[in-house]
Amino acid sequence: MELETSINSVSDIDESVSFSQVTDVVKRWTLDFMFISLCRHFKEDKFDEFNETLSALEAMCQGSSLKGQLHDEKMMISAFLARVLHGKQLDVQFEEDTRVMPLMSAAKIWSKLEDTVGDDGLFKDMTILLLVQSVAVCMEKGQISSAFSVLKWFENNHGFPQRNFGVKLTTIVKQRETYHPFFTSFSFSRLLETVRSYLDDYLAMNPSDYLLKAATKMVRSSQNMEGAEDTVKEDSSQLETETTNESTEDRKKEENTVCLRTKRKLMPTKTTDLWKPDTCKKAFVSIRRISKSELSQITSQKSADTTKKNQKPRKAPRKWTPQLDKYLKQGVKEHGQGKWSRILMDYDFEGRTGTMLKDRWRVLMRAYEVS
Repeated sequence: MELETSINSVSDIDESVSFSQVTDVVKRWTLDFMFISLCRHFKEDKFDEFNETLSALEAMCQGSSLKGQLHDEKMMISAFLARVLHGKQLDVQFEEDTRVMPLMSAAKIWSKLEDTVGDDGLFKDMTILLLVQSVAVCMEKGQISSAFSVLKWFENNHGFPQRNFGVKLTTIVKQRETYHPFFTSFSFSRLLETVRSYLDDYLAMNPSDYLLKAATKMVRSSQNMEGAEDTVKEDSSQLETETTNESTEDRKKEENTVCLRTKRKLMPTKTTDLWKPDTCKKAFVSIRRISKSELSQITSQKSADTTKKNQKPRKAPRKWTPQLDKYLKQGVKEHGQGKWSRILMDYDFEGRTGTMLKDRWRVLMRAYEVS
């Protein structure tokens, strides 16, 4: 039913208004949402998310036919934010002129955004911060000549907000005072905080959050629906439990035994072994009560089997031949008593060990065949 309604509504839109007009509205809402996301990523210092959103926003703007002052303002603000965020990366270029560093380019755009600032004091503070930090970043990187170039560029293109600013900054650069209190009072963190204040004021005057509000409303409604579904499930479960209890009590009154019915399911819960090979099937084990005599008999049988497995088969004793005795006597005569390993190396005793030779020599001594 909902699908039919949505199809009918789309057909009504196609008949009443131009599809290109509808597309423009969708693009405008999408661009507004991406602009708000960009501002949020900037305020939350999410560098990677900011760059991803900026790339998507730039791609949409290149193929977009949207025009208007508000649209142009947001694109300029997006460009301004990108330059401020990359302010300390002097190797990043936004201008064709390689001498123009990110904060210098941001100052150029900021001069065109004066009409978007409701507070004159904020506009002046931002201008001073961009100038001071453009010099301070060069000083931090140890690029003194670049700091002088920044001062000259501001003097030729924008001028200084106050007369003594140019002289004071030039003196600081000449003295190479990288951590001068002047840089501390107009720090980069203060610049970021001022940009955040500017964004809050601009978004308050130009919300552009229709798509964001619609999505938020949809999420809330879906959460409410999920809560309602959970409530329905709880009520159904409670009702089912109460019904089961009532039916059980009725059965107890009628019968002495209780029969429990299971809910009928459309699909089986057990997986069949029909297509499994025999090697995957588990062995069937039958459990029954075993008497004490049977248990002792099984235990004794298992222990006997274990003993048989652990016992190694004993080799039959090999007899000493007169020839082997002769070898043993000659070996002891040549090497001496106790040198069994050397004797084994001179004669073939058919796999006998030194211990066996020692035992045989004791037997010969007891029989008084050797002394």
